[in-house]
Amino acid sequence: MDMKQIKALLQEFDASTLSKLKITQDAFSIELEKNIGAVAAPVMVAAPVASVAAPVAVTASAETSAAAAVVPSGDMILSPMVGTFYAAPSPDSAPFVKVGDRVKKGQVIAVLEAMKIMNELEAEFDCKILSVLVSDSQAVEYDMPLFAVEKL
Repeated sequence: MDMKQIKALLQEFDASTLSKLKITQDAFSIELEKNIGAVAAPVMVAAPVASVAAPVAVTASAETSAAAAVVPSGDMILSPMVGTFYAAPSPDSAPFVKVGDRVKKGQVIAVLEAMKIMNELEAEFDCKILSVLVSDSQAVEYDMPLFAVEKL
């Protein structure tokens, strides 16, 4: 990536609702992380270097700390990316799924917005929704549990 692309990436990241972003391309790697209202300095590391960047402190919101305190057990559908969780295709639409619904493999169960791109989240297996673990428009992290499910 050249400096022009990096500057454009920083602007997009700053304007987004993402809190973390990591990109690796050939021998180039960039990792961005921001606090609420502040952007952390980017950490750039070349691939051959075996150093570890110092961790950046992030203040946890009440929702995040509450979600971390209650670790659900059983089968879960996890977030495949960092972004914003949307339970419905639009604000005035019904949610894709609700508690008690039976879901088929490949059925859309939510939308995750990442870098202003809406990504449909599909069920990877047939299941029954036991609980929705995040609220609509909530920021989610990679591998964060979104739904507690029972495989069918």
